[in-house]
Amino acid sequence: MHQTLEKIFTAILDGEQAAVTENVPAALEAGLSPETVLKEGLVAAMTEVGRRFEAGEYFVPEMLAAARAMQGGLKLLKPRLVQAGVRAAGKILLGTVAGDMHDIGKTLVGMMLEGAGFEVVDLGTDVKPEAFAEAVREHQPDIVGLSSLLTTTMPGMIFTVQALTEAGLRGQVKVMVGGAPVTAAFAQTIGADGYAPDASAAVKLARSLVGEA
Repeated sequence: MHQTLEKIFTAILDGEQAAVTENVPAALEAGLSPETVLKEGLVAAMTEVGRRFEAGEYFVPEMLAAARAMQGGLKLLKPRLVQAGVRAAGKILLGTVAGDMHDIGKTLVGMMLEGAGFEVVDLGTDVKPEAFAEAVREHQPDIVGLSSLLTTTMPGMIFTVQALTEAGLRGQVKVMVGGAPVTAAFAQTIGADGYAPDASAAVKLARSLVGEA
């Protein structure tokens, strides 16, 4: 691995954004392609973050710090990736369902997905079913990710899946769900395509839904 890529990789694992934003331009100046910096630096580091989280070596604070550091590098890299015509792994529409104002879990999922090379459109919190359907029409995503942190707002997921079906859009997108009270059984009941218990699992699920290894 190129020295600057190693530095980017280590800086993301340590949650050091300044070191990431210093080394991304250095890697490009050293002649590495934007795609190489993305895949072997940013994506590789976030994959390792996910592995450490699953192994119980990292917890949510470390994950957040790493994701923020990665985003600093991604911001610098994005214009170059667009110029080079590098395609995202897929496009994901995220939102917390109607009546629910919880943001942190969904935001972390979005950051981890960006770190895995996905394009993320975050609709925020308290998103009504019709707003999800409208956003699917506008953004044409591959996946819609629904988050709920309250048992009382879980029906919002049911209504969102119904709204997508009624709008004739359900066949165009995969639906994944998550949040503290949500279960795999509930996901199956409402006709979602998958359930993820945490941000690391959400990345794996999204990859499998778009047919990535």
